[in-house]
Amino acid sequence: MLLIYTGNGKGKTSACVGQAIRALGQGLAVAFGQFMKRGDQAGEQTMLAELLGENFLASGAGFYRDSDFEKHREKAAQLLRWAEERLDQGVDMLILDETLYALNHGLLLEEEVRALIQRSRDQGCHLVLSGRNVPLWMVELADIVSDVTEVKHIYAQGGKARRGIEF
Repeated sequence: MLLIYTGNGKGKTSACVGQAIRALGQGLAVAFGQFMKRGDQAGEQTMLAELLGENFLASGAGFYRDSDFEKHREKAAQLLRWAEERLDQGVDMLILDETLYALNHGLLLEEEVRALIQRSRDQGCHLVLSGRNVPLWMVELADIVSDVTEVKHIYAQGGKARRGIEF
């Protein structure tokens, strides 16, 4: 199946983590990668690295700036190669957090993502993607799409990110 978590609300990464935990609890082999995000920034990264070992990778270069396109593109390509290796190893579920963000900035190409979707299907691997602004072509290919909508967020009232909540 192809599952997508999208929308402007908080919780897309948390949904991906929850999906990983659910699959692990059912004995599935899970790999979890994060585009754009550097490792050791968030609590879920610590736990996923502990649970998944080599099947977890946060390969991002941090905050994206157009002037750093080549650096970010290489980091995205690195994670894509890692994901393909995980498919070769026969994982049951491949979760790629912030895929849509990387796609929307041109760090991943549509044909690369389409090929990954097809390869996952061909190998019987569930693929979970997340990020904002899911393209229509991906919605049409997906089995499940969840839209996480922001109703209220503390940032709007000037609040700051809190450990264990946002990271």
